[in-house]
Amino acid sequence: MEQIGARLREARMRGKIDINQVEADTKIRAKYLRAMENEEWELLPGEIYAKTFLRSYADYLGLDSRELVDDYRRQHERPTDHDLRPLASGRERERRPGSRRRQQPQPRGGGAMGGFRIPPWTIVVLVLAVVGVALYIVGSHTGNNNNSASHNTSTHHKHHKSKHHHKHSSASKHHKAVPTSVTLKLVPTGTVYVCLVNAKGHVLIPGTTFSAGQAVPMQVAKTLLLTIGNNLVTITANGTKVPVAPSASPIGIKFTPHGHTPIPAGSQPQCS
Repeated sequence: MEQIGARLREARMRGKIDINQVEADTKIRAKYLRAMENEEWELLPGEIYAKTFLRSYADYLGLDSRELVDDYRRQHERPTDHDLRPLASGRERERRPGSRRRQQPQPRGGGAMGGFRIPPWTIVVLVLAVVGVALYIVGSHTGNNNNSASHNTSTHHKHHKSKHHHKHSSASKHHKAVPTSVTLKLVPTGTVYVCLVNAKGHVLIPGTTFSAGQAVPMQVAKTLLLTIGNNLVTITANGTKVPVAPSASPIGIKFTPHGHTPIPAGSQPQCS
């Protein structure tokens, strides 16, 4: 007859199941699983635990747990005195001296526990129930740890997603804030010539000379083309100051909602 441990090990290897995976699924410690596979039954807590663990392990591997437990009983359990004592027939009991039945005296007091004895199978059921409760508590503790780790991972994912959504929303708001036109404001700091037209060539400031501090009409358009005679003017486009370098010749600047660029001398607008 093939040993019990060998059948367990072959079934586990055939299913390509790691011993640690069995421990996680059955809540039976790995050292007890290895003890059963190695036929080291003395390493188990006791016969009750041995049969309980063997039944759970066999069911997990898809083996006949009842057959394995019966084999364990035949191979490793010691028979009791009651099992070894032969049963005598009715005639043999009658032939034995002093076998005449005697009327047993009834216990006095009528107590319910006077001659009560706990059946052996009741003890077995109680022990199995205690083992089941212990396994349930261990499994619940492991499940709670897994749920806590899953909850932490989920919280981190939600935080990351919220942060990403916030960045995306901020980017969207920033994108919506991009202007579609340019607002140009000129403040002369000295005597300066100004010529300003839009993209279609319409003259907005017709080649006017302004003095320091004189008001210059503010202009708004999608595109503005400016020609100034010198850098004696403060230029602000969409609230941003535009630096102007000194030059011996007229200065040309093109303004759009995205910024400004210099205009070559041959392409500068002429208002006169």
